Amino acid sequence: MKTAYLFPALLFLYIIIFMTGIPNLKRCVLPAHSACSRSLGRIDALIMAAVTLLYAGVAFTALGNTNSPESFMPMWGESVEFEFEEETQLSKAMLFSGVGEGSYSFEGSADGQSWFELGQYEQNYVSVFKWNETVLFCDALVSHVRVTGQGAVYLGELVFFDRENCPVSILSAPAALCDEQQLVPARSNFLNSTYFDEIYHARTAWEHLNDVRPYEVSHPPLGKLILSLGMLFFGVTPFGWRFMGAFLGCLMLPLIYIFAKKLFGGRTVPTLCSIVLASDFMHFVQTRIATIDTYAVFFILLMYLCMYLFVSCEDSPGSGRALLFLALSGIFFGMGAASKWTAIYAGAGLAVIWALYWIVNRRLGIKIFLKNAAFCLVFFVAVPALIYYLSYFAYGTAAGMKGPGMFFSREYAQLVLDNQSFMFNYHSGLVAEHPYSSRWYQWLLNIRPILYYLEYFNDGTRSSFGAFVNPLLCWAGLLCLPLLIYTAIFRRDKTAAFILLGYLAQLVPWMPIGRLTFEYHYFPCTVFLVLALGYVFKLVRLHSRHWKLYLGSFAAVSLLLFVMFYPAVSGMVVDNAKASAILGWLPTWPF
Repeated sequence: MKTAYLFPALLFLYIIIFMTGIPNLKRCVLPAHSACSRSLGRIDALIMAAVTLLYAGVAFTALGNTNSPESFMPMWGESVEFEFEEETQLSKAMLFSGVGEGSYSFEGSADGQSWFELGQYEQNYVSVFKWNETVLFCDALVSHVRVTGQGAVYLGELVFFDRENCPVSILSAPAALCDEQQLVPARSNFLNSTYFDEIYHARTAWEHLNDVRPYEVSHPPLGKLILSLGMLFFGVTPFGWRFMGAFLGCLMLPLIYIFAKKLFGGRTVPTLCSIVLASDFMHFVQTRIATIDTYAVFFILLMYLCMYLFVSCEDSPGSGRALLFLALSGIFFGMGAASKWTAIYAGAGLAVIWALYWIVNRRLGIKIFLKNAAFCLVFFVAVPALIYYLSYFAYGTAAGMKGPGMFFSREYAQLVLDNQSFMFNYHSGLVAEHPYSSRWYQWLLNIRPILYYLEYFNDGTRSSFGAFVNPLLCWAGLLCLPLLIYTAIFRRDKTAAFILLGYLAQLVPWMPIGRLTFEYHYFPCTVFLVLALGYVFKLVRLHSRHWKLYLGSFAAVSLLLFVMFYPAVSGMVVDNAKASAILGWLPTWPF
């Protein structure tokens, strides 16, 4: 038997032992409380700061290079010449490609008068913000190279190499293409170039900053606008386009602590929930890639937290504090929906929670219900629609519209409507195949991770990482759900029902969908798995004499697994054979 298969067996054994700490079902209900009364103190702040700072130290390490070519030259049918300090025989060129699709042709000359072909490079959509290499076929000495671009392409830097693989010194050339020669890497990798869907989202963020018509229009704009803030602060660099995701990934830790504090009280359970989230592979990988899922999940957490503060508040639902929580939930819903449509699934869950709240509290009367319903129409329909509509301003400026008046123009409204039609048709009619695709029922058991990056080296080592859930969170969290179902239905536990509805709102909509899906679509569900575990942690804390052993061991195992799988979630270079022997827990895991 493969050595790696022993690890999941041992983990299952541990999970079973942990589950024995759950009290008798007759006692599986949490005491009623008001979330508003569970305020945060100085010690809570210290705990949140400690966990967040420790995580940030890991998350921002090797996030990406902080220096990349940032001056781009449009090469739309343009020819530029490079003159070398001395004649040389070329072997290849490395290009840092900007946005656009097209090609470059290379010609060489010994005197700058007679030219012959050296090679060609095709820049397609996957080449954006990457160091790309092209071979130059040159048997003669050259002192000049002419590069001609075709198509609407931008070029950031161009470095030539001789037969000894040394960069060639340039005497004269366009400044934008030779002012950052020292940044050329030994090879292209995830630290200095885009990978996976960053080729779409980092590109679109740059286009929004530069009033260029966006290439990727299959998702709403707000996520890419937030992503562009990192590029605005830290430049068009891998660190820049990944910064905001990693930053919000850090902020999710105090957020989950606050959420758990309001749900369960105390400090032990909130601390453990933040540790479990901090050591989750999906959270770590997904927040360090420049895609928009992080922003949707961040706003989903906020909208559910605010809704919980509303439904659990002791004040009247018409009070200022209760209405503030409800309004904030709607605003965050609008921001989530304007980032990615998956947040709309979350909104459906909020609607169910709100409806159940009023069914339970029907004694409050029809008048206050109708007032609250009207309030929700404003903050869950009108305000989100306005946020969504305004988020398209970068589309408008790229189309030549200026000033606040564009929001009232027929052209802007049509632009927004056309994009909704495109997105719906694109996602509903998407037909494609991918070696790492998976269906919703596979997500539940972590069966098919999606591999984002893989590079083999000649010395038998490799660098790779993918998106999947920490097995302890995935499997133990899943086993907690039947308990929550029982307590929600038969014990009328509102906390259990709230967590379940949040989880199911993210999972159920994917069940009938037949289009291409991946395990990262399970990301929103994982934060509710953390809270489901928090529910069990609280029961163990209340009713088990050995709660310190149970809960302490859970935190330790979760952190141990993160350390163990760090190479598979960070791109760390490791021995290929040894890593497979240790990390290949299931035949379908590509590690």
